[in-house]
Amino acid sequence: MKKIKNLSQILLIILFLTSCKSSNNKDSNINNLEEDFNKTTSLDKKRMEVKFSCEENGISDYLNDGWVILKEESQEKICTWKSIPATKDCDMEKDKGCKITKPDRIGEEKIYLLEK
Repeated sequence: MKKIKNLSQILLIILFLTSCKSSNNKDSNINNLEEDFNKTTSLDKKRMEVKFSCEENGISDYLNDGWVILKEESQEKICTWKSIPATKDCDMEKDKGCKITKPDRIGEEKIYLLEK
């Protein structure tokens, strides 16, 4: 019985020691990856995402500064909202609960991915 108890303690100690070695190896690999990442990011170009909504257009300012469009997307977007009464007898000034808000003007939102 004593031998089994001693053997189990020895196996437990060996298990702890081997797990520490593997975690040390992982730490050194992570440090190497961080160094490689830092080297590659210093060589990368700058990227930026710009959004313009509802006939607003300022992309020419960025293009004049040397930015290049990599990707362009457009989405439908609500530009303005209007409030209307829910019923004929509704007084929107006195009773705020009878006011319905609806989209008034729908426009387009353009999203540009730029690189310099």
